[in-house]
Amino acid sequence: MTKAEIISRISFKTGLEKIDIKLAIDSMMGEIKSSLKSGENVYFRGFGSFNIKHRAEKTGRNISKNTTIIIPAHKVPAFKPSKEFINLIKENN
Repeated sequence: MTKAEIISRISFKTGLEKIDIKLAIDSMMGEIKSSLKSGENVYFRGFGSFNIKHRAEKTGRNISKNTTIIIPAHKVPAFKPSKEFINLIKENN
Protein backbone atom coordinates (compact mmCIF):
# COMPACT_ATOMS: atom_id res chain seq x y z
CA MET A 1 0.00 0.00 0.00
CA THR A 2 1.32 3.43 -0.87
CA LYS A 3 1.03 6.70 1.02
CA ALA A 4 -1.51 7.94 -1.56
CA GLU A 5 -3.66 4.85 -0.99
CA ILE A 6 -3.55 5.36 2.78
CA ILE A 7 -4.58 9.00 2.32
CA SER A 8 -7.48 7.96 0.07
CA ARG A 9 -8.73 5.32 2.52
CA ILE A 10 -8.56 7.66 5.52
CA SER A 11 -10.29 10.40 3.53
CA PHE A 12 -13.07 8.00 2.52
CA LYS A 13 -13.55 6.67 6.06
CA THR A 14 -13.49 10.06 7.80
CA GLY A 15 -15.03 12.32 5.17
CA LEU A 16 -12.11 14.75 5.51
CA GLU A 17 -10.36 16.31 2.51
CA LYS A 18 -7.36 14.43 1.12
CA ILE A 19 -5.16 17.52 1.40
CA ASP A 20 -5.87 17.74 5.15
CA ILE A 21 -5.08 14.04 5.62
CA LYS A 22 -1.86 14.43 3.62
CA LEU A 23 -0.82 17.41 5.75
CA ALA A 24 -1.49 15.45 8.96
CA ILE A 25 0.44 12.38 7.78
CA ASP A 26 3.38 14.48 6.53
CA SER A 27 3.45 16.35 9.85
CA MET A 28 3.37 13.10 11.82
CA MET A 29 6.21 11.59 9.80
CA GLY A 30 8.21 14.80 10.16
CA GLU A 31 7.78 14.75 13.93
CA ILE A 32 8.83 11.10 14.12
CA LYS A 33 11.95 11.87 12.07
CA SER A 34 12.90 14.92 14.12
CA SER A 35 12.33 13.04 17.40
CA LEU A 36 14.55 10.17 16.28
CA LYS A 37 17.18 12.61 15.00
CA SER A 38 17.31 14.23 18.44
CA GLY A 39 17.61 10.82 20.14
CA GLU A 40 14.04 10.48 21.41
CA ASN A 41 12.09 7.26 20.90
CA VAL A 42 8.49 7.46 19.66
CA TYR A 43 5.86 5.15 21.18
CA PHE A 44 2.37 4.29 19.88
CA ARG A 45 0.51 2.09 22.37
CA GLY A 46 -0.93 -0.98 20.71
CA PHE A 47 1.05 -0.34 17.51
CA GLY A 48 4.77 -0.19 18.26
CA SER A 49 7.77 2.04 18.77
CA PHE A 50 10.29 3.81 16.59
CA ASN A 51 13.81 3.99 17.98
CA ILE A 52 17.46 4.34 17.03
CA LYS A 53 19.71 1.28 17.05
CA HIS A 54 23.46 1.53 17.22
CA ARG A 55 25.44 -0.67 14.85
CA ALA A 56 28.99 -1.48 15.90
CA GLU A 57 31.96 -1.16 13.58
CA LYS A 58 32.47 -4.30 11.53
CA THR A 59 34.50 -5.76 8.71
CA GLY A 60 32.82 -6.26 5.35
CA ARG A 61 33.83 -7.36 1.87
CA ASN A 62 33.69 -5.55 -1.43
CA ILE A 63 32.93 -8.55 -3.61
CA SER A 64 33.56 -6.81 -6.94
CA LYS A 65 37.12 -5.78 -5.94
CA ASN A 66 37.69 -8.72 -3.58
CA THR A 67 38.88 -6.41 -0.79
CA THR A 68 38.12 -6.08 2.89
CA ILE A 69 36.55 -2.84 4.07
CA ILE A 70 35.77 -1.43 7.50
CA ILE A 71 32.16 -0.39 8.00
CA PRO A 72 32.18 2.30 10.69
CA ALA A 73 29.83 2.34 13.68
CA HIS A 74 26.58 4.07 12.84
CA LYS A 75 22.96 4.57 13.90
CA VAL A 76 19.91 3.25 12.06
CA PRO A 77 16.19 3.85 12.62
CA ALA A 78 14.18 0.82 13.66
CA PHE A 79 10.54 -0.10 14.28
CA LYS A 80 9.52 -2.61 16.94
CA PRO A 81 5.87 -3.73 16.73
CA SER A 82 3.87 -4.10 19.95
CA LYS A 83 2.82 -7.50 21.23
CA GLU A 84 -0.79 -6.67 20.32
CA PHE A 85 0.24 -5.88 16.74
CA ILE A 86 2.33 -9.06 16.48
CA ASN A 87 -0.53 -11.19 17.80
CA LEU A 88 -2.98 -9.56 15.36
CA ILE A 89 -0.75 -10.50 12.43
CA LYS A 90 -0.18 -14.02 13.76
CA GLU A 91 -3.94 -14.62 14.08
CA ASN A 92 -4.51 -13.78 10.42
CA ASN A 93 -2.18 -16.57 9.18
